[in-house]
Amino acid sequence: MFAKRESALAAAAGAAPQSKLPRLSLAPVVDALKRPPVAVGAAGLLLLGTVALFLTVLGDPTAGTPSARAALHRETHAPAAPEAPTGMEAFGMGGDWAAWQTLGDPNADPALSGAAGGDALITLPDGATVAGGGAFTAPKRPAQPLVSAPIAGLSQPGPNGPLPTIAADGRVPAQAYARPFRPNGKPRVSLIVGGLGLNAVTTRAAIERLPAEVTLSFVPYADGLQGWIDLARAQGHEVMIEIPMEPSGYPDNDPGPQTLLSSATPDDITARMNWLLGRATGYFAVTNYLGDKFVTSDNGMAAFLSVLRQHGVAFIDDGSARRKPGAWARASADSIIDETQTPAFIVGRLNALEARAKATGAALGTGFSYPVTVEAAARWTAGLDARGLQLAPASAMTQRPGR
Repeated sequence: MFAKRESALAAAAGAAPQSKLPRLSLAPVVDALKRPPVAVGAAGLLLLGTVALFLTVLGDPTAGTPSARAALHRETHAPAAPEAPTGMEAFGMGGDWAAWQTLGDPNADPALSGAAGGDALITLPDGATVAGGGAFTAPKRPAQPLVSAPIAGLSQPGPNGPLPTIAADGRVPAQAYARPFRPNGKPRVSLIVGGLGLNAVTTRAAIERLPAEVTLSFVPYADGLQGWIDLARAQGHEVMIEIPMEPSGYPDNDPGPQTLLSSATPDDITARMNWLLGRATGYFAVTNYLGDKFVTSDNGMAAFLSVLRQHGVAFIDDGSARRKPGAWARASADSIIDETQTPAFIVGRLNALEARAKATGAALGTGFSYPVTVEAAARWTAGLDARGLQLAPASAMTQRPGR
């Protein structure tokens, strides 16, 4: 079969192919095109065909012209995390309170938590780490309760509430409400955490997660102030009340309606102190809130310290009134640990405080209750004993005038 097929193909190889289609004549078409209407129609069809062919072969006729292309994207921004409030904003009852109330709350919107300090991770000398987020990871401490307030004989009725007083037997609030302390011979370091009572989450965290030796300072304007003080003392903390004092730039910088003013008379200062001191019982001392302008007033400071001395209350300042003697007992902080609210800055200040205590025998620091401050302080204090230091309540740093 294959041989016959090859012979046939070889025989036909040299012959020209023969068409099997019928022959077509173009004469009728030429005759039709000679007619004018037909010629015009044919020309139009030819033009349309030419254009269609041109587009098909060459594509977009504007492809050769200069052009530019821009990609447009709809930007979606997550809500910006609010900055942690400054002490002025928190104490002065201003600012974005919805944001402030969620700082430190692990159940709050993640965009609102951790505003103080970012996400940096800092390693402490004992190997513990501190992050800038708002969630608290330091463990809760067991309670070491102090005597409940009020203690009999240490208060008297005042125009706005019970006022501290020196008892008939000579007992004073500065001693009776202070946390007992026994030195062990190691250098002493003390820490005050203030601005408490405004935010429930951070206030409770400071009370429960900081060692009982850390002194807590409460804002006099706080709702439920006595309840917070009672809770702090039940946990073992001695407490103070913050006294708003006139800062530079007042009244644009306004610490609140009961601010002590440098231009005030002694009677006005006494009246405002009666309101502030009558807000609660159980505190051993007061501390200043702001007041760089007020502390320069000799008359104002004299009236203020005189009130404290008469009531048997100590005064511990943030370092701005170091050369002002008075009150029943006095002390001044060596450092503010959280002027910048980042873990790195705070841990650096705490380490510097530790070094000062080792060099001089004692050091006192103070800070605001930012979540990052509470977390860093809780971690830092946990390793002090192993590093050769004794954590002491701030009352252990006070001295009577002239001593």
